[in-house]
Amino acid sequence: MKKRYTLIGDNDHENVKNVRWFRPEIDAKDIRLLMEKSDKLALRDTLIWLGVMFISAFLAIMFSPSLLSVPFWLIYGVMYGSAADARWHECGHRTAFKTLWLNEFVYQISCFMMMRNPITWRSSHVRHHTDTIIVGRDPEIVAMRPPDLGRIILNLFGIIDVIDAFKRIFLHASGRINDEEATYVRTKDYAKVFLIARIWLLLYLSIILLCLNLNSILPLMVVGLPRLYGAWHHVLTGVLQHLGLAENVSDHRLNTRTVLMNPISRFIYLNMNYHLEHHMFTMVPYYNLPKLHELIKHDVPKPETSIFNAYKRLIPVLIKQLKYEDAVIVPDLPEGATPYQKEVNKLLKNAV
Repeated sequence: MKKRYTLIGDNDHENVKNVRWFRPEIDAKDIRLLMEKSDKLALRDTLIWLGVMFISAFLAIMFSPSLLSVPFWLIYGVMYGSAADARWHECGHRTAFKTLWLNEFVYQISCFMMMRNPITWRSSHVRHHTDTIIVGRDPEIVAMRPPDLGRIILNLFGIIDVIDAFKRIFLHASGRINDEEATYVRTKDYAKVFLIARIWLLLYLSIILLCLNLNSILPLMVVGLPRLYGAWHHVLTGVLQHLGLAENVSDHRLNTRTVLMNPISRFIYLNMNYHLEHHMFTMVPYYNLPKLHELIKHDVPKPETSIFNAYKRLIPVLIKQLKYEDAVIVPDLPEGATPYQKEVNKLLKNAV
C-alpha cells in the first residue's frame, strides 16, 4: 500500500504517535551548561552575516551589469537564500540569543527572506520535532518515497519552494488557511497569519514597482530573487538532515544524521550539520552543538565525514528507493552504545 504523507484524515496504522524518543544517558548538569544562551556569540555571528550581505550587495550593485558583479551576487544570494534558512531555524527555536526580542527580530527578517510565514512555520517546526519523520504527522518531510529527485534538483534554484510559498502567501492574504496547516496552527493565530501575508504582498509589490520606476531589476536582485539564486546551499545541506534514513521510528539515531562540514558551510548553516544532536536536545544553542557532539558521541553513530561522503552514501539509496521505497540506511552504532530498539529489526531487512 502506498504511503499517504498527507496530514489530513486517517494514515498508516503503523505510524508512531506520542513518541518517547531515545536519549543518551548523560549528566543533567552537563546539558544545563550547554543550554546556556549567549547574546554575545549570536550577535557576533548575526553582525558578520548582515555585514557580508551588505558589503557583497554594495559591490554587486556597484559592478552591475558587468561580469565582475557575478561573484558578489553569488555571495549575497547564499547569505540571503541559504544563511537566512539557518537563522530562521535557530531564532524560531528561540535558542540563538539569550534576549528574546533579538531572537524574534532576526526570526521575522529571516522568515521574510525565506518566504515562510513566521506563525505557520513555527507551528510546523514544533510538530516536526514532536513527530520527526512520522508519516502523516510530520509536515516537514523533504522527500517522500519514492523520492521526487526532479523536485529536489529544481529546489536547488528555489523554484518549487518559491512557487509553493507564493501560493500560500496569496491564500493567507485572502483570509484562508490550507487544510494541512489547520491541523497544527492554532485558530487564534489565523489573524496574524493573514496580516503578515498582506504586509508581505505589499512589500513585494513595492519592490516590483520600484523596478519599473527605475527600469532596473536591481531591487529584485536584492530582495526576492536571492531566494532563488541563493537557495542551493541550504538545499544541499538541508536534505542531508533526514533523507535516506528511517521513517516511523522512535530513535533519532535512525532518522537523523550528523555531517561534518567545512567552517564556511558551518557558518552559513549555523552548525545544523550537527542535526542528530539538535534533535535529541533541541534547546541547546547552535554554538554549543559541537560540545554536545563530543559529549554523546559514544552513544550515537559516527558522523559522515564530509558533504561529499554523505551524498556518496545517500545517492545509491535514493536511486534504489525509486523502485523499492523501503530501502534505507541503518547507521552503525559504536561499540558499547545503547542498542537500537526492536523496531530496527524490520529496517535491517531493507538496509543498504
